[in-house]
Amino acid sequence: MKVFKFGGASVKDAASVRNVVSVLQQVGATDTLIVVSAMGKTTNALEVVVKNYISQSGELESVLNDVKKYHFDILNDLFPDSNHAAHQKVNALFNDLSDFLKSNKSSNYNYVYDQIVSYGELISSAILSFFLAESEIRNTWLDVRELIATDNNYRDATVDWDTTQRQIAVKISQYGTYVTQGFLGADDNNFTTTLGREGSDYTAAIFAYCLNVQSVTIWKDVPGVLNADPRYFENAQMLQQISYREAIELAFYGATVIHPKTLQPLQRKEIPLHVKSFVNPLLPGTTVAKGKDLIPSMPCFIVKKNQYLISLSSLDFSFIMEDHIAGVFALLHKYKMKVSLIQNSAISFSLCLEDKFDNFQKLRTELSKQFKVYYNENVSLYTIRHFTEEAAAEVTAGKTVMIKQASRETIQIVTKE
Repeated sequence: MKVFKFGGASVKDAASVRNVVSVLQQVGATDTLIVVSAMGKTTNALEVVVKNYISQSGELESVLNDVKKYHFDILNDLFPDSNHAAHQKVNALFNDLSDFLKSNKSSNYNYVYDQIVSYGELISSAILSFFLAESEIRNTWLDVRELIATDNNYRDATVDWDTTQRQIAVKISQYGTYVTQGFLGADDNNFTTTLGREGSDYTAAIFAYCLNVQSVTIWKDVPGVLNADPRYFENAQMLQQISYREAIELAFYGATVIHPKTLQPLQRKEIPLHVKSFVNPLLPGTTVAKGKDLIPSMPCFIVKKNQYLISLSSLDFSFIMEDHIAGVFALLHKYKMKVSLIQNSAISFSLCLEDKFDNFQKLRTELSKQFKVYYNENVSLYTIRHFTEEAAAEVTAGKTVMIKQASRETIQIVTKE
């Protein structure tokens, strides 16, 4: 069996959905599990719905109607007959969403977020499943919430692997074509959970691990994994092969082509991961597998924008020791901060942070009780794997360097534009 994952860009409109069918016809869809993301920028649009719902804004109906119109425009193009079962299914899903908005009593933002945003994947997978059937690719639509079990850490749930393995074994055989949703799971109370943004790649890896598949392919709008993001770097080059270890390093530092959680379950069973183009599906793309770190060998550039650089110093000029640092990390954990760089001296401690959950000001308030706190916002963190002096000079040209830190294979540089 194989696992294919199609992201939002691959199903952003009716022409794109037709292209997915073309891809499957070219490469084959027999004995394949297809994981699909929400269409286009639907997750962003549903996040706006969440914010308007929580704030009880008068704009809620309008923003929800925008989401409906976007999907029904695609639906009408693919299925002109409004009596088609695809219309009935999508209408039913939107009715379920409306019922939740009317009946929900919880004020827990993360819980509400997961219940609302999940409809993006449910609707996109339903549309794709019906259109595949219409195109003579027989398939079974599966609700991933009946398969992937998690805890109730909404927006960043942890997988219960034993329960997930059992549920997948009951619902999926090694034969046939299946369509399901990325990004989603369910807790013990059958409430929807999500695995973190961009979690559909992780979903593909979960299924791959539990089903012992032949391979995983992530279909993207790029020819493979590049050594740099072409939006920020000129002359980005494609990598033909990356080792599991190297890919995990790149993901940890923020490379966005492969989700950080995706690689570990694949490595454990040595399941190869292919990153290929849905525009040119017969091109070889990039393979992540056992072997050399990089083919060809070259520096790899990663940039994370909109970071915080925070520096702490003791109020009485005493040394910042292990007990102080332990307290800092307890607060970072409490406020769900992603730490990308650490540097310390005798009386100061600096960190580059990513504030995914808008908790920075709360963190700053607590830290101010124990330390002098200095910070810069909207800094950029550049990471270069297998760096050279020329590569570092390219990154820092015309920028103010605030921190530079190098190890044997990696250099990290915090800059202000």
